Amino acid sequence: MTPKIPPTRASATLTQNPSAKPAASSRLLALALLVVLLAAWEITVRQAGISALVLPAPSAVATTLWSSLASGYLWPHIGATLAEMLLGLLIGGAAGLGIGVALAESALLDRVLKPYVIVSQVVPKLALAPLFVLWFGFGMAPTVVMTALICFFPLMENTLTSLRQVDPNRLQLFRMLGATRAQVLLRLKLPSGLPGILAGLRVALVLALVGAVVGEFIGASRGLGAVIIAAQGMMDTPLMFAALVAIAAIGLLGYQATLMLERRLLRPYTDQS
Repeated sequence: MTPKIPPTRASATLTQNPSAKPAASSRLLALALLVVLLAAWEITVRQAGISALVLPAPSAVATTLWSSLASGYLWPHIGATLAEMLLGLLIGGAAGLGIGVALAESALLDRVLKPYVIVSQVVPKLALAPLFVLWFGFGMAPTVVMTALICFFPLMENTLTSLRQVDPNRLQLFRMLGATRAQVLLRLKLPSGLPGILAGLRVALVLALVGAVVGEFIGASRGLGAVIIAAQGMMDTPLMFAALVAIAAIGLLGYQATLMLERRLLRPYTDQS
């Protein structure tokens, strides 16, 4: 009789989480695709003799990025962009969440305020940037205001939609049990709408980074957007690409952080199911 071999820890983990292997394969495939694209870019630039002023090779961009980080040139600009992005996300996200809850709870407020909210979003923020500089001066303040306005709407709209899509049977049960309006909101609507609200947060974070960089294009002396403008003036294309790589890295890390926050916040509800 053949003895049974107890499963190892790794095999037990894969058995408990069957999606771990496909996820790892997807990451390896994405990494392989990145390597292929960078290699094709490098070969094309070298073989065609394209000037670094027009399109630098990935090796030149990597060298510039490394030297800029090692010398400490980029770190203050990265810190400024991060600060503007997070402040704008905090202000715009808090306003979006609060107004979304208010509009979902009050039909009167929804009818009165919703048109003004929509108008505030259809006006291009870039067109308002000179006014923000005039009102708030140069520096971080106008960029934070622009970032807050840009990331406000997706969180507000997702909050409003998620709170209105509560299961009517559960809502009726809460009312039959005599729950107050605050209890219905805190114990039913917000937990039920949490996935949609967190999805809005992910979109808001990406837009906050875009708003911070775009705001730095106008009147900012620090930040990765200001680095891109300065590099354009110096015709230093590798530095422009290095700043773009730093922006992309910030966006990817921020997006992954929101995914981790979403898993942590939704874990009690997924465990119950």
